Amino acid sequence: MKAGVHPEYHEVEVRCACGNTFKTRSTKTELRLEICNACHPFYTGKQKLVDTAGMVEKFERRYGKTATAK
Repeated sequence: MKAGVHPEYHEVEVRCACGNTFKTRSTKTELRLEICNACHPFYTGKQKLVDTAGMVEKFERRYGKTATAK
């Protein structure tokens, strides 16, 4: 390997929005996640609604329940 070409490789602590933390190695000094294997529906088997920037409310306003049908 050539010297001075490759980035520094650090051991970092990864933090998820759910509060889960674990250690890994990365070229970045800090990693923050929105979803990890401890809270992702595929791994937990629980259905969880992940709302990003109010997209669920926007969908409900557009296609949700309308006025009572006649």
